[in-house]
Amino acid sequence: MKPQPPLKIRARDFFSGLQDQICNVLEQLDGRECFHEDLWVRPEGGGGRTRVLEDGALFEKAGVNFSEVFGDFDKAFAERLPVGDGTEFFATGISLVLHPSNPFVPTVHANFRFLERGSGSWFGGGTDLTPYYPYLDDAIHFHRTLKTACDEFDPLFYPRFKKWCDEYFFLKHRDETRGVGGIFFDYLTGKTPIEEEVEAIPEADSSKEIEFIFEFVQRTGQSFLPAYVPIAERRRTESYSKREREFQLIRRGRYVEFNLVYDRGTHFGLQTRGRTESILMSLPPLVRWAYDYHPEPGTREAEACEFFRPRDWLGIDLER
Repeated sequence: MKPQPPLKIRARDFFSGLQDQICNVLEQLDGRECFHEDLWVRPEGGGGRTRVLEDGALFEKAGVNFSEVFGDFDKAFAERLPVGDGTEFFATGISLVLHPSNPFVPTVHANFRFLERGSGSWFGGGTDLTPYYPYLDDAIHFHRTLKTACDEFDPLFYPRFKKWCDEYFFLKHRDETRGVGGIFFDYLTGKTPIEEEVEAIPEADSSKEIEFIFEFVQRTGQSFLPAYVPIAERRRTESYSKREREFQLIRRGRYVEFNLVYDRGTHFGLQTRGRTESILMSLPPLVRWAYDYHPEPGTREAEACEFFRPRDWLGIDLER
C-alpha cells in the first residue's frame, strides 16, 4: 500500500481545498461580487493566497486566507510555546472573517491551523459568531451545528471547546464577550492534556492520536458553511435604518479591539513576520468609536448588549 504523505502536507492540502470550497459558496451567496486573489511570498519561507471580496450585495468585506509558512521563530517567542522544541517551524491553515453590510446579518470568524515545531505538532482553531442584534434562533442553529460535528468524535468536545471559546473571545477591558461564541481549541496533539483541561484521546499510538485530531479538524472545518449560511440567508433581506447601522459600527469597534489586543492569530502572524495586509484582513472596512457609549434603556441596542454574555445556548450542562 502506498504510504500517506506527511501530515503537514495533507493538512496543507485540506486547508487549501477548504478555502476554494468556502469562497465558491460565498460568491454564490453574495450574488454580485467575486473574490480578488492576492498571491504572496514570505521572504523567510512559504507564502499564501489572500482572497478578499468587497462592496458586495451581502458582504461589505469578506476575507478568506490560506497560508503555508516555514522558517525559524524568534527564540523568545518559541520558548513561550508549550509544544515542540527549538525554533524551526512549519505552519499552514485557513482563516476567514465575513463582515456583512446589513446589521442584522452577523459577522463570523473561523480559523483552522496546523503547526509543527521541532519534534512537536498540533492543531488549533474554531469558529465564532458575532451578531449585532440578538436572534436566539440564530445562536442556537450555529451552536447546534457545531455540537453535531463535535459529538461525532467525543461528547465532551463541544461543551469544553464552547467554554474555551467563551473565555478566549472575551474582552476583559469591556467585561463582555465578542459575540455569542462557538468553539475554540488550541495545542491539540491528541496525547497531552494541554490547557483548558482538554483530555487526551484514548489511543496508544501517538500518530493515531493526532490523526484523530486531524479528522476532527476536517469535520469542524466542513461544518462552517452549514453553520453560517442559513443565518445569512435568513437575515439578509431585513430592512434597517441609520440607527442600526451606527450601532453596528460601534460594535465593530469591539471586534477591532479584540483582534489587535488579544487575538493569537494576529500576534502569531506579526511575530513570524507574516504579510501585514493578510494579517489585518480581518478588520472591518468601517468602524466607529463613540466616547462613553451607552444605549438607551429599553432599546434593542440595550437588549443586544445584554445578549453578549456566556450562556448555555443548547440547554446542556457545560460543567459536567
